[in-house]
Amino acid sequence: MNKSPEKQALNRRIWALAWPLLLSNITAPLLGLVDTAVVGHLDSPVYLAAVALGANFFMFLYFSFNFLRMGTTGFTAQARGAGDATLVVVLRALLLSTVLGGLLILLQPALREAGLWLLGGSAEVQDLARDYIAIRVLGAPAALGNFALIGFAIGLHRTSVPLKMTVLMHTSNALLDFLLVQVWHFDVRGVATASALAEYLGLAGGLFWLRREIFGDAWRALPAGALRQLAPMLRLLAVNRDIFLRSLALLSVFFFFTAQGARLGDTVLAANAVLITFLLLLSNTLDGFANAAEALVGDATGRHDRRALDAAVRATGRWTLVVALLALAGFALGGAPLIRLLTDLPAVRDTAIHYLPWMLLLPLTASAGFWLDGVFVGATLAPQMRNTMILATVLFFPVWWLTRGWDNHGLWLAMNVWMASRGVLMALVWRRVRR
Repeated sequence: MNKSPEKQALNRRIWALAWPLLLSNITAPLLGLVDTAVVGHLDSPVYLAAVALGANFFMFLYFSFNFLRMGTTGFTAQARGAGDATLVVVLRALLLSTVLGGLLILLQPALREAGLWLLGGSAEVQDLARDYIAIRVLGAPAALGNFALIGFAIGLHRTSVPLKMTVLMHTSNALLDFLLVQVWHFDVRGVATASALAEYLGLAGGLFWLRREIFGDAWRALPAGALRQLAPMLRLLAVNRDIFLRSLALLSVFFFFTAQGARLGDTVLAANAVLITFLLLLSNTLDGFANAAEALVGDATGRHDRRALDAAVRATGRWTLVVALLALAGFALGGAPLIRLLTDLPAVRDTAIHYLPWMLLLPLTASAGFWLDGVFVGATLAPQMRNTMILATVLFFPVWWLTRGWDNHGLWLAMNVWMASRGVLMALVWRRVRR
């Protein structure tokens, strides 16, 4: 039988899922891009360095809870494939996100001081970062709720919803950034306020665009006492625990990376904040196909369709490779102009351009890990995700230790080795699990 029409149909389905997520994920780094660009044109690098510290603090904090997105996607996709109720999945996730967001606000003073102690930086930069963190943490319940809604939408194959949510968040953030920083001169406090308000606007938009699935007829089909059933909640918490530990390992690398950059001086810290934008652009572009893999692999797993599972993995892998090669060309041709767009501070700009060659390696070293994240999430292979990430993270620190005499070059080498080892380990595990 000619499989070409089947492959074409699968590719069309992947693109139907991926293109809204691709656009959504490309716009996601705009929150960091806008923040960086706004403070990058103020009269001192301390503002950019403070936002870099604060943004990395929240990257560590919020993405420690990214299991709310991943776990919700996997369980929703599998429930959809099996023909089970999906509403209860998102209700459990929203309940958990509200509780956790409130706890983050309550624990903010202790978390902030511990984070800034680990990150380092000059006294002036740390004082500004304290203001940033104290304000932006007020958006925590909305930020975590957005993880749950985006995961639910992807699991339902309604990938246009994350696009709408991110466009709403980032356009409102850009407008608020301009008003609060450039017009009303609130410096880092304005950036933090804009980010927190944008999270709540995104949550409101997500609830509106998913109103039929959350507030519609599905309520009548919801099993009695579904939210009080212990076994499904324990399963959700078990998967979330493993993804949480995986996220902690991942973000510990970024946290350490930022802290070591801070110890090399405010200029290097600010330059790395600009360069990390390349990694964010790459990861969020590749995540479009990783998210498509989550939906397709989860659906096939729920239907116990081994053939569809294999086809989804192969097809999303091919598209990931294509996008990685395009990203490599884009970084080579547009890297320096992007750096100049993000900052006009000569020392920061020149330092970032000096380390730009390391960005050209990222599409080659990081792509497999991003793609296989989607495969593992769809199949809810949370323990395997946890273990491979921990092993890769353990490898990162010896590489940095051996190259610490290279200063920032050693940091970026360790980052690339970490990315590559993560992909290799996940590929080996998937091969074993698949057999």
